[in-house]
Amino acid sequence: MTTECTTTNSAAGDRTTIRRHPERTATSREALAAILDEATICHVGFVHDGSPVVIPTIHARDGEVLYLHGSPASRMLRGLAGGIDVCVTVTLVDGLVLAKSWMHHSLNYRSAVVFGHATVVDDPKAKVEALRIVVDHVQAGRSTQSRPPSPKELAATLVLAVPLTEFSVKVRTGPPIEDPDDLPLEWWAGVIPLTTHVGAAIASA
Repeated sequence: MTTECTTTNSAAGDRTTIRRHPERTATSREALAAILDEATICHVGFVHDGSPVVIPTIHARDGEVLYLHGSPASRMLRGLAGGIDVCVTVTLVDGLVLAKSWMHHSLNYRSAVVFGHATVVDDPKAKVEALRIVVDHVQAGRSTQSRPPSPKELAATLVLAVPLTEFSVKVRTGPPIEDPDDLPLEWWAGVIPLTTHVGAAIASA
């Protein structure tokens, strides 16, 4: 069976209201958290000088907050710190869905979209904690196996917090949806699973 469901916080804003197949809409913050936690990278969308821009970057979630960080010289972080609208997206692809018809090929995936406004994390202790969460998101437990930032490094890093209050999550699982007339065709159809493989560690020289 194929399932396509959407998890939204539609009460927070019209941007997350699902109009197509509303029966597939549910509310689950756990689904949002699971996708954000599993993904190793996100894409941050914003408008800069009147043009849309999308930048890939590392993120990390802590409860109801999504952290972003980088250089204060970053146009993305400067703009977000100034209060402009931000849209953060994450997608995990779980499989290639191959149908008998070109038009029914698809992907099995889990995706999340977060809208909002970022705020600057100014408190030094909160800033260090946010960076610890980011490091441990890259590799669990890594913050205890590496040096924390120096005061100079901390001052040269901008940390932003995006509240997880306006979001939507969409999930597709299962085999292709075939047209009945296509079922007798000889072509193979089904799902090719995709997974992320973690290789053996390679020590730095």
